Amino acid sequence: MASLSSPFSLPNVRRFIAFRAVFNARFYYPVFTVMFLDYGLSMEQFALLNTVWAFTIVLAEVPSGALADLTSRKHLLVATCWLMIGEMALLGFVPLGNGTVIFTVFLINRILSGLAEALASGADEAMAYDTLVADGDPEEWPRVLDIQMRVQNIAYMITMTLGAMAYAPDTVNRVLHWVGVQVELSQEVTMRFPVFLTLGLGICSLVITLGMDDPAVDRELPEANLSLSQRIGAVTQQTMQAGRWILVTPMALAIILFGMSFDHVLRMIVTLTSQYYRLIGLPEASFGVIGSGVAIIGLGVPRLAREMVERLQPRTNVVLITLLALISLWGLTRFIPIFGVVPMVMVFVTMMLTSFFTSTYLHRITESSRRATVLSFKGLAFNGGYCLIGILYAGLIVHLRGDIGGRSGAGDFAVVQDEAFRRSMDWFPWYLSGMLLVVTLICWLRFHHTSPGKKRSLGSRKNERTV
Repeated sequence: MASLSSPFSLPNVRRFIAFRAVFNARFYYPVFTVMFLDYGLSMEQFALLNTVWAFTIVLAEVPSGALADLTSRKHLLVATCWLMIGEMALLGFVPLGNGTVIFTVFLINRILSGLAEALASGADEAMAYDTLVADGDPEEWPRVLDIQMRVQNIAYMITMTLGAMAYAPDTVNRVLHWVGVQVELSQEVTMRFPVFLTLGLGICSLVITLGMDDPAVDRELPEANLSLSQRIGAVTQQTMQAGRWILVTPMALAIILFGMSFDHVLRMIVTLTSQYYRLIGLPEASFGVIGSGVAIIGLGVPRLAREMVERLQPRTNVVLITLLALISLWGLTRFIPIFGVVPMVMVFVTMMLTSFFTSTYLHRITESSRRATVLSFKGLAFNGGYCLIGILYAGLIVHLRGDIGGRSGAGDFAVVQDEAFRRSMDWFPWYLSGMLLVVTLICWLRFHHTSPGKKRSLGSRKNERTV
């Protein structure tokens, strides 16, 4: 195995970083909820569509990972990019006015988006990590993640700012007038601009992935002349083997369960960001700026995470993440005017740390032959948790709204909705605490009933190299 002076001299690593940036940093994120509503959808339809999105990922996550391990990871990433182009084209050209048509198009969009997320999940990381295994040094992976997350945060900063500006007709018209174009564009026109900009990112991602190459690692691939049923059987067998490996490897199970516990709670909070900002007195025009500010802060998080991985034990990092997450959630319950943005920023930082730790620790103990499949199980757990908390939260809101309206007799739906939202935030710290207690008990039992010879230590470097 040739050792290079820098992992970034490898084309696959550079393209992995670029792909993560253009695929994940989308121009419509700062106006995500508002955009759905301006197209003519209701809040109930918005919630349903995002449930369909998450459920699609859950269904496709693990089979796509097994397919990546058994066939070509490059082919899955190229397919991902075509799906992204398709989902953006649908929103960019859907005609307005017919609610049924709009909902149907958005439904197809959410399915395509979920499939794209599932195909990309695991395949891109597995390709980049195996490139280090084949042609570099896998111990450089934390360094690669460091740079990747920095570049992605820069991309977030650019897209969050420009996306919010491109969505607002007043801002767009002022820019057009400044350059001498005397037109007045309406919201119905400008609300598509972030979509078209993201469509451009989809085309860029396709160009990036077409230049990738599957690394030459020692993976057993099925013969090309296998029948369709035999290939399906191979995918099923690969999936079952990876699932069994996770269950009998306490460290792998602990990484996935603890990561899921933090991720699905914090991700639900992030989806509620705009409503929280509104209730602490922040103007809507500031949402994009705040998102860019979070991205700037995020530039330093990967370096911090890298130092924590190299200097601290995994259990120490779990304790620190737990404290940071609970402090953030308790801070949100106070709804401090203006300065309540601080605990929300802490939520984003905690999510970044969780992502870094989960990726680094899981790669260290996973063999190349099942890497993408194991990462897909991780994605399955994360998105399954997100589906669960989404359903629970919807039920909680309905309960709180009925309780508040019944007791006060308030006729203003918006007031009741806001108060239900405030009260719902009180549940998150307790939910996370309960989830962590259950996961801790499960992991303790697995470690306690596993012989020392079967335990995989994160401190052991011999398991990191697979060729």
